[in-house]
Amino acid sequence: MAADSLVKFTLLHRICKLVVLLCFLHISVTFFFYVRSLDLRFAFVQNQQSHNASTQTSRVLDLDFTSETKEAVPTELVSKEQKGAESEAPEEPPGVKKKAQEPEKKLEKCPETSPLLVGPLRIEFNTPVNLDQIKQQNPNLQPGGRFRPGDCVALAKVAIIIPFRRRDEHLKFWLFYLHPILQRQQLDYGVYVINQDGEEVFNRAKLLNVGYTEALKDYDYDCFVFSDVDLIPMDDRNIYKCFSQPRHLSVSMDKFGFRLPYNQYFGGVSSMSKEQYLKINGFPNNYWGWGGEDDDIFNRLSSRGMSISRPSGEVGKCRMIRHDRDKQNDPNPQRFDRIAHTRDTMLKDGINSLSYNVVKTERLDLFTKITVDVGKP
Repeated sequence: MAADSLVKFTLLHRICKLVVLLCFLHISVTFFFYVRSLDLRFAFVQNQQSHNASTQTSRVLDLDFTSETKEAVPTELVSKEQKGAESEAPEEPPGVKKKAQEPEKKLEKCPETSPLLVGPLRIEFNTPVNLDQIKQQNPNLQPGGRFRPGDCVALAKVAIIIPFRRRDEHLKFWLFYLHPILQRQQLDYGVYVINQDGEEVFNRAKLLNVGYTEALKDYDYDCFVFSDVDLIPMDDRNIYKCFSQPRHLSVSMDKFGFRLPYNQYFGGVSSMSKEQYLKINGFPNNYWGWGGEDDDIFNRLSSRGMSISRPSGEVGKCRMIRHDRDKQNDPNPQRFDRIAHTRDTMLKDGINSLSYNVVKTERLDLFTKITVDVGKP
């Protein structure tokens, strides 16, 4: 019995060894094929990458080769052949135009009433402003304070003329408020600050004549807005453009309790077309000091059969920047006598008798500043 048990144990032991050996062999074969499959996958990936790279290279090469007969020809050869062909090609006879490029899409005219207007505005002068701030807020301005709408053709080409001397803080407020307003009004405009040089008595009307003349050297303006530097409109529906009759824009000033001081008043801010301005021979040149020139202008318009148009009192509201009267701008003692003789003097005193010397012209970011010597009384 002991011998039989020993034989069975030996047989079982050998069978176990055989099973273990087979298991090891199976694991070895499985591992071999696993590693083999990894090699195949890696080779496949490499082959794909190589194929893609060669495809891209061939595409790049295609840019440098021309195939007229389905054969690759180097660019150098093609350029030589093309040059030869161009030299042999007959010239186009004179008068034969090349095929014109497709014309750019023309912009439509801007609407009569801008959709960008917001109406009444809050105008304050408590917080100082600086030119860099204004420039950043108006990125579409061109040098010299020029602007035109980008999505439509403006209905008016407007030169805004500001008579000026030593009023820099007021000018900053004017630029701060007016540039956004004028852009919302969809105007093709430029701002001209006409600076009187020297210390002689101030001559507002003559500076306006200078502004008209100098602005037309820049651009074919058809409308001119003449504005004091200290007046800011309180409603952007008060359009700074020209109308069928001369326009008085600063109708309701806070200085006068938002009322006209008198019906013939034409001071502050006004607009005229080129034809209207020339019809009255421009403005008088001999009003030295404060007052009188706006009444003379009103008389000129009346004598030529024109009437004053105005916006409503609500739309025409303006705020004035409070300040002391400038030095060398005292009331003109001769103004009443001159106003009484407008009809006698207007044909010989105006744009046809204007004389001045330009001292300096500066195309600044926000406006064009023209410093002029207008002489003395």
